Amino acid sequence: MKHLLKRASLALAAGALLLAGAASAATITIVNADGAGEGFNDPTPVAPVGGNTGTTLGQQRLIAFQFAADVWGALLPSNVEIRITASFDPLTCTTTTATLGSAGPRTYSADFANAPLAATWYPAALANKLAGTDLNPGATNTTADDIRAQFNVSIGGATCLPGSGWYLGLDGNSGSGINLVVVLMHEFGHGLGFISLVSNTTGAFFNSKHDAFSNFLYDNTVGLAWTSMTNAQRVASAINPGNVAFTGPFATWNAGNWLGYASELVVSAPAAVAGTYVVGDAAFGPTVASSPVTGQVVAAVDGTAPTSDGCETFVNAAAINGNIALIDRGTCTFAIKAEAAQAAGAIGVIIVNNVAGAPSTMGGSSATVTIPVVMVSQADGTALKAQLANGVMATIHSSATKRAGADAQGRPLVYTPNPLQSGSSVSHFDTSAMPNLLMEPAINSDLDPDGVDLALSVFHDLGWFQGAPSASPTPTARTLLAQNTPNPFNPSTTIRFTLADGGDTELQVFDVRGNNIKRLVAGSLAAGDHSVTWDGTDENGQRVPSGVYFYRLTSGAYEGLQRMLLLK
Repeated sequence: MKHLLKRASLALAAGALLLAGAASAATITIVNADGAGEGFNDPTPVAPVGGNTGTTLGQQRLIAFQFAADVWGALLPSNVEIRITASFDPLTCTTTTATLGSAGPRTYSADFANAPLAATWYPAALANKLAGTDLNPGATNTTADDIRAQFNVSIGGATCLPGSGWYLGLDGNSGSGINLVVVLMHEFGHGLGFISLVSNTTGAFFNSKHDAFSNFLYDNTVGLAWTSMTNAQRVASAINPGNVAFTGPFATWNAGNWLGYASELVVSAPAAVAGTYVVGDAAFGPTVASSPVTGQVVAAVDGTAPTSDGCETFVNAAAINGNIALIDRGTCTFAIKAEAAQAAGAIGVIIVNNVAGAPSTMGGSSATVTIPVVMVSQADGTALKAQLANGVMATIHSSATKRAGADAQGRPLVYTPNPLQSGSSVSHFDTSAMPNLLMEPAINSDLDPDGVDLALSVFHDLGWFQGAPSASPTPTARTLLAQNTPNPFNPSTTIRFTLADGGDTELQVFDVRGNNIKRLVAGSLAAGDHSVTWDGTDENGQRVPSGVYFYRLTSGAYEGLQRMLLLK
């Protein structure tokens, strides 16, 4: 797939879109690798749930797997079957933490026929798509399948996240359960190409070749793409939180459509520390956007050493009341600190990181916190503490310009925590993204049960939709057709595009057979950003059935094509 945003010309005849030679929706097959009586073959009777009609535990697991595979298959074009060897097995687990599952490509290929870039590894499913043939044939041999997936069969047991369990429904109503379909969508995303092959401990490329994903990694601190770094520089970059971006042009363009505005701390006085500070958000409590606050910053003091960690009842509640509490990280959970500050009358909380580097996002849960909670870096916190006696006045609110989970250029950030988190670092979007994204390192409860959000734009950049990606880290300004959001969608979706020049413009929806469904735009438009909502109806106002649809933008010499999925 080229990273050029201009598509190949499409011929029109008798009102139909001719897609001769174009790849069809991919067929993704789940290959059952479980033994008799276990995993997919578990005969335990169960009642149908959330649209999953299976009547045994094994059947419901397989239906959920195939459902997730079918969503990805409808979105990704390939004429070569994609096979996923899958099983349920006991994986690492405790009463509080667990490995839910894992998936990844079985093999990689480089320098094959039609390979977009030389000396570059492509995961099996993508390599086969680009080559137009199975590069590792052997349909009856699971070692020749494209993706290997393992999921934790112990979830919900007495020693493995008791009280939770897998939710096997297809409707997203998981309640206290863990939504298997969402986890599957995430893990299949890794298997389909959302993965770096660079060793995060040595910085070395796999077998001395670049890989399609790492080609688009860029470190803003040193101003270098990963492909231009030394091994040592890549090791340092993998633990450089908040500073490594994925620079693919499609992902960059669509980041602005998916991501909300970032939280920030603005200090107005004293002059010595006045300015705007980068912050990390909390997984609990209200969003900063919904609950901005302004007040004086006051250091929390509790009755037990260390007295600045806010883990016990505050002894300076009178000073904290009506102000923003400044609390050191450590000893107890973030939620406990926030609850203690709120009990003392704080209107907001600033947590000071206890390790060097950028502030992190804060996990945990609380049903009672109603005030905004943010984290600042250790260095920024030290600077603020030094000026508290002079009256630090601050506002916690949302930025008017910076997107949450993106760098200053609007490029989505990847997850590079310090210390390194093996298996999670780099090959995920950063946890600072808001709203949460499917390909973050943890599964969040607010994800769409069958959505792929910004991940599909990454797959555009990797090569799934065109023939020859460019490794350029920064796209030039041009006419752009964005991926619709949300996608998949029901009942409506928004299509955004930017015109470099004004003029006659047409935006047309087609079905997979090339039949004209609805003309959304026909006429002259000015240069700049535009958006159109499609409500899933045809020219006669009738609702169209579930399935894959294409939308095509023509303006001047530009022709762009995207695909979208309507799910009912």
